[in-house]
Amino acid sequence: MNIALIGYGRMGKAIEEILVQRGHDVVLKISRTPLPEELKNIDVAIEFSKPEYAFENLKVLLENKIATICGTTGWLDNQEAINKLAISNNTAFLYASNFSLGVNLFFELNQVLARMMNKYRNEYQINLEEIHHTQKLDAPSGTAITIAEGIIENTTYNTWSMEENSEEIIPIEAKRIENVPGTHIVQYTSDVDTIEISHTAHSRKGFALGAVIAAEWIWNKEGIFTMKDVLELN
Repeated sequence: MNIALIGYGRMGKAIEEILVQRGHDVVLKISRTPLPEELKNIDVAIEFSKPEYAFENLKVLLENKIATICGTTGWLDNQEAINKLAISNNTAFLYASNFSLGVNLFFELNQVLARMMNKYRNEYQINLEEIHHTQKLDAPSGTAITIAEGIIENTTYNTWSMEENSEEIIPIEAKRIENVPGTHIVQYTSDVDTIEISHTAHSRKGFALGAVIAAEWIWNKEGIFTMKDVLELN
């Protein structure tokens, strides 16, 4: 495929390395919003930029009928508009808060555990913690939000918060530490024990490989997709 990389930071470079290894051509790599004339002969765009630039980047890509996958977090107030844009332009869009195979399996495990623990809400206090590198701008992470949403869908919790804590709220703690690719921990603590599941990334390669696999999968498709579709977890 001919690939456009929109956002050429550390993640973009890790994705490029895997794309080349798998025989794809990276024909555009920029850290700004692309111009329409730069998008000729592009099969799929991979967007990993910053929250403040993501909406405009995605808008231009989809208006030019480029199938796009996006791993930028912190812009989801505009996701409905982007989904509508993809559909109206007969192209494909896939957003994931995390492209790692292990994290997406963790999302499924988290939901199963949440359903089990919901029967014991009075005995166990829930807590969600995420740790990332100091260059990560948004907090909590998109992955932590996806984890919290998975818990909410399967329990009687109503929302999540980094500031408030009550019986209806999932508390999230976000930490920023130098050179940490990403750790997410879900804890259920009682007076007598703690039940914990966690995912720790050892490098960016897992995220980058997942993004490339998603790009390969979305080629020549139309519609709105998630990593559940790519990994056949539905």
